[in-house]
Amino acid sequence: MLPLPAKPLSVIGPEGQRITRDTLPPANTKRWVIRRKAEVVAAVRGGLLSLEEACDRYALTAEEFQSWQRAIEQHGLPGLRTTRLQDYRPGTLRAPAGRLSGVAG
Repeated sequence: MLPLPAKPLSVIGPEGQRITRDTLPPANTKRWVIRRKAEVVAAVRGGLLSLEEACDRYALTAEEFQSWQRAIEQHGLPGLRTTRLQDYRPGTLRAPAGRLSGVAG
């Protein structure tokens, strides 16, 4: 039987910084800004945390974590902005702010 590969001690985060278990967002995080979401996704992708560990630690569902991962894959870090979520959902494209659709200007 082959030994399991060791978990890395750190991974590279979304801003190029090293992330360790100690520098991950606190387990009691309530305010999920883009950077924190991206750090958790990077930690899981890099093997620092398993999906199960991340979900347990941050009280996330697998679906919520996977939505963060999909948002990064499809739209980059801006896709994680909750205030702009509707702009990235299929079939819900809105006119740019300050412009009314159907009105000539």
